Amino acid sequence: MTRERIVVGIDAGSTKVTTLIAEVGRHNNVHVIGVGVVPSRGLRKGVVVSIDETVESIDASVEKAERLSGYKVEGAYVGIAGAHVTSLNNRGVVAVSHPDRTITEDDVARAIDAARVINVPSNREILHTIPRCFIVDGQEGVRNPVSMQGYRLDVETHIVTGAATAIQNLTKCFERVGVDVQQLVVEPLAASEAVLTDEEKEMGVALVDIGGGTTTIAIFVEGSVWHTGTISVGGNHITNDIAVRLRTPFAEADELKKKYAQATSSDVDADDVVEVTTFGDSQVESVPRRQICEVAEARLQETFLLVQSEIRRSGYEGLLPAGVVLVGGTAQLSGIADLASDLLQLPVRHGVPRGIHGLVDTVSGPAYAASVGLVLWGARYGDRAIGRGAVVNRDDRYVSDPRKVGGRVKGWLRAILP
Repeated sequence: MTRERIVVGIDAGSTKVTTLIAEVGRHNNVHVIGVGVVPSRGLRKGVVVSIDETVESIDASVEKAERLSGYKVEGAYVGIAGAHVTSLNNRGVVAVSHPDRTITEDDVARAIDAARVINVPSNREILHTIPRCFIVDGQEGVRNPVSMQGYRLDVETHIVTGAATAIQNLTKCFERVGVDVQQLVVEPLAASEAVLTDEEKEMGVALVDIGGGTTTIAIFVEGSVWHTGTISVGGNHITNDIAVRLRTPFAEADELKKKYAQATSSDVDADDVVEVTTFGDSQVESVPRRQICEVAEARLQETFLLVQSEIRRSGYEGLLPAGVVLVGGTAQLSGIADLASDLLQLPVRHGVPRGIHGLVDTVSGPAYAASVGLVLWGARYGDRAIGRGAVVNRDDRYVSDPRKVGGRVKGWLRAILP
């Protein structure tokens, strides 16, 4: 494969920090050449709670990937999540500027820029502005308005914001490691690049990423994201419940969850027992495996009921014929897809990363969907100054340099249009 450029994706989550280094060829074929996965410290529910510990985790992950690839990481696409990430929908409206009323790339850029003019509190920052569809003189559902005739151009956008302090603290950690944050990407959007098909996005699908500290949701309809949300419940809550129920250390409970937990307890043999190290004098006790599964089942039921409430709150309930795609480490629990399908009354499948080659054995499961998605995001959008395709970086402005607007919009249109 002809080596064209290097793309790095770093997913700093509450459970693990994953660094992927990939070569991107001429046709955006992605070949992973470096992987670094280490336990995460200093992050809780997607937010930095200790800069020093977070820096150590990121540095260790980056160093492992560098050692494997022989490449020095200077910049990366970084995933961001947490309850502080929220979204809203907004419309931008402009008059077509060309004398003969032909819509140009500049008109598209101005319309999207107009949609960004919202009242954002001083303690929040815009992470993404995602154009969903255009309206030309009242004609809805337009995907590519360029070269059409019209007097008025509207654009429907999905805007994602985050807490400024959370964004700044995370960015500061990468700066101390010596890694430039090329773009912060909300994790469900990154994961969607790795696991969702175009048909699913078109028909209507919800991506549910069950991370360690939070569960994030992204709803796609008509080929674009229409809603994003976060629930403050994740896999670590299951671990904590097991630790409390069995009176065992958190690390021991986490191992028990990974080895023995499943999403349904009814089909677990009542005579099946496991050895558990409890507090006190580190005594080893035999406990029914069903207890572990009952704890996991109860917490997962709560999680999916909250997911259902978030879907209803979005207003897109009943518009998801493609169902739900589960990613994240907790998505690997046995029986979780069946439990989710029963509770949500929707088709449910596991999201397995695709579209990459090379050293992929380590990152082939649902737990690494966001990590793989960050690399695919950089491969697809990273060479376009317009905010990586359909999404605008919080630091980008479409009209900051009028001489570059045309090329950037063309790149964006090539990225999102059939």
